[in-house]
Amino acid sequence: MKRILITLSALGVALCALAAEPAPYAQITNIGARTTYSLNGGWRTLVDLYEEGAYNYRGLPKPLKQTFFVDKRFFDDETKLVEYDFDVAPLLQVPGDWNTQRADLYRYEGTVWYRTLFERPKQPGKRYFVYFGAANYASVAGLNGTILGKHVGGFTPFNYEITGLLREGSNSLVVKVDNRRHVQDVPTTTYDWWNYGGLTRDVLIVETPETFIRDYCIRLAKPVAPADARAAKKEAALQKKQGEVIEGWIQLDGPQASQTVTVAIPELQASAQVVTDEKGFARFSFRAKVARWSPENPKLYEVKLSTQTDEMTDRVGFRIIEARGNELWLNGKKIFCRGICIHEEKPLGGGGRSCTEEDARTLLGWVKELNGNFVRLAHYPHNETMIRTAEEMGIMVWSEIPVYWHIDWNNPDTYANAVNQLTENITRDRNRANIIIWSVANETPLVPGRLEFLTGLIDKAHELDPSRLVSAAMEKEYIDKQTVTCNDPLAEKVDLMSFNQYIGWYDGDADKCDRVNWTFAVKKPVFISEFGGGALAGRHGDKYQRFTEENQEYLYQKAVGMLSRIEGLAGTTPWILKDFRSPKRFLTGIQDDYNRKGLVSETGQKKKAFGVMQNWYAQLKEQYEGR
Repeated sequence: MKRILITLSALGVALCALAAEPAPYAQITNIGARTTYSLNGGWRTLVDLYEEGAYNYRGLPKPLKQTFFVDKRFFDDETKLVEYDFDVAPLLQVPGDWNTQRADLYRYEGTVWYRTLFERPKQPGKRYFVYFGAANYASVAGLNGTILGKHVGGFTPFNYEITGLLREGSNSLVVKVDNRRHVQDVPTTTYDWWNYGGLTRDVLIVETPETFIRDYCIRLAKPVAPADARAAKKEAALQKKQGEVIEGWIQLDGPQASQTVTVAIPELQASAQVVTDEKGFARFSFRAKVARWSPENPKLYEVKLSTQTDEMTDRVGFRIIEARGNELWLNGKKIFCRGICIHEEKPLGGGGRSCTEEDARTLLGWVKELNGNFVRLAHYPHNETMIRTAEEMGIMVWSEIPVYWHIDWNNPDTYANAVNQLTENITRDRNRANIIIWSVANETPLVPGRLEFLTGLIDKAHELDPSRLVSAAMEKEYIDKQTVTCNDPLAEKVDLMSFNQYIGWYDGDADKCDRVNWTFAVKKPVFISEFGGGALAGRHGDKYQRFTEENQEYLYQKAVGMLSRIEGLAGTTPWILKDFRSPKRFLTGIQDDYNRKGLVSETGQKKKAFGVMQNWYAQLKEQYEGR
């Protein structure tokens, strides 16, 4: 018994060892507008299934000098036995997942060590950070044998300051990436997409002044409530004469915290000047006559932010999104979100994490061809390039964090993890006009602890960004055999009545759609966040034969008829734009590790159902935009 207790104790220490590493530095936003040096390319890698690079044979953490964080080139004793050597290790491309780069890593879940060498001499008066667009799932980074910190979460950015650690000449950056799944994680152990591991997005060195603009927010002020007639009349007169109120805030980082800050929109000849407080923070507001961003006119303005020590630019759009009763309004006009769901997977070539502008334009080009104006980026934050490209193309966005299916609802660490992912997501993208919905969950069961967990996330999202709607993908339930509703207590908390439904696929056949009607006790905009069914591209047969294009087409025809009868329907995002890899799909010869619910195959072939949605969305486009 004593030996067992010692072993369990040692295991506990091992599991907690890396959790004690420091957290990343405060998140830096708008990386693309800063001075950066790319670390993308081939990184040397060691596949470490048994965690030899971090723990000894008893499961205890090794001293730092014995871990893989210390590059062999830094050893003083060349005669010492060392059983790893990054210099001769295989290469993996960054950004990229390891699963699609090497056949032996296709299903691998565990640790891979990455190392790159770079030369970046320090410049006087500058600070340096290493920035990771994402690393799936948990990562620990070290520079020149010193641990920088640990990050958890596979889809949000993070950065560490390395100013005091840089060496003249060669620097060794080592990152331990572990994509193993755990019950307490977000997402948890089971989900319906491929667990792509690795440094899946850009890795950059960011150069800043000693005091720099770390973060900021700029947006249109909320409109005056129509009920306040006097205030509304006064505001209308001011807008006509001087323009709308643009408001926001700025956060500086560095020793010269109190500075004069100018925020300007040169095209509009509008600006504000404020002085930051002793913590580097200041709010600002000014008026300008802006052309509002919309899918029909995705207008972006160059915004210049300048201080005594730093300056940068961004391209920002201005719009107002509201839920009025059971309708969605954009810029004072009722809209319908003609959308579709998308996974962050390459559009062509058989899977792998998508991260390039070319990938984004291909995927979003299919959305435009579908007559769409909206995408649900499921089920986690997608890369920043995807968001910005959609913004330029006039495509609205639902952005989600991976609180998916069963979560460890009563674990405070799990909740803190979800809050952190939500915070990092909103921090990165709060200035993107096309994001109109933050989503905090997908298809979560009604179990103890769940409502409190998700209500906390909803409140946090509204706190971080009061200018957008917040929702979650809920599920349907039957009142009787022919009447369906969404009776989730979360519906009282969210801004949209959004839910997934698969009548005709998991629930009866397509003809059932003709017999079903919907009713809702809560009067909010209704949003169908998922519906559809699967088909193998090129597989043909009877309209009732599963996995044929004809069956999928027929299902979509019937579903469109059913959904069109829903009062207050404000948007739909069928599941899904493109077939994607999932280890939960076993049907040999049809699925073969793919979820086949895409309207487009993994090779870019459009299925017959694509035309059904294309035609329906064309009618809705004429109805809402042809007025």
